[in-house]
Amino acid sequence: MMGRSGKRSRGLLMRFQKAMAATLLSAAVLVMTAQSSGAQLGDILKAPKTLIDRAIEARSAADIAKDNRIVIDTNAIMADIGTIKASTEIYEQKLLITGIFNDQETHDAFHKKVKQIQGVKELFWHAYVLTDKERQDREDELLGWDDVLVLETKVDIEMVSTRGVADVNFRAAADSFGTVYLMGRARSQEELKKAIAAVRNTDKVGRVVSYAFVRP
Repeated sequence: MMGRSGKRSRGLLMRFQKAMAATLLSAAVLVMTAQSSGAQLGDILKAPKTLIDRAIEARSAADIAKDNRIVIDTNAIMADIGTIKASTEIYEQKLLITGIFNDQETHDAFHKKVKQIQGVKELFWHAYVLTDKERQDREDELLGWDDVLVLETKVDIEMVSTRGVADVNFRAAADSFGTVYLMGRARSQEELKKAIAAVRNTDKVGRVVSYAFVRP
């Protein structure tokens, strides 16, 4: 049976791993150029932190494997359609899609194929269509993908530093509108409130949409 000191040590190790991952991610974002930015690249940059999250969170290996397969299937659809306009996040087979498409046809084709992925329990669809002109008109209010990654990193760091929040059980994804989507599991209503507040209080966050739930 693990004593208090053992639990404390494990908790400190988890936070150290998360902090290191977030720091490495932040460094990678800062050296990105606008030309190399893209949703798939964002997923790649987040991969080390995501793998650490899934390795130490309170879930079974089988459940994590299901999530990984769904993400792989989603990325395969992106490759098949030839788009890097979307980004993914997932928790317990609940799949979140964000992104901006230039045309309705590509958006609809991607949406249709994603809905056919086996094993997805819920699909949270937050991908939008904006023409080049609409993008130009809203250029001042839209974040580039590199800015989105920086925002996600800030949220991750805020979550790591928030006492009483098991950050490994949460996922946070941002979009070009400055909206941050929170997914995952809180052990209590109080923890969920703290997690949402941590996201909301992060600099540059415009809006918070929570899909996180409470399960002791």
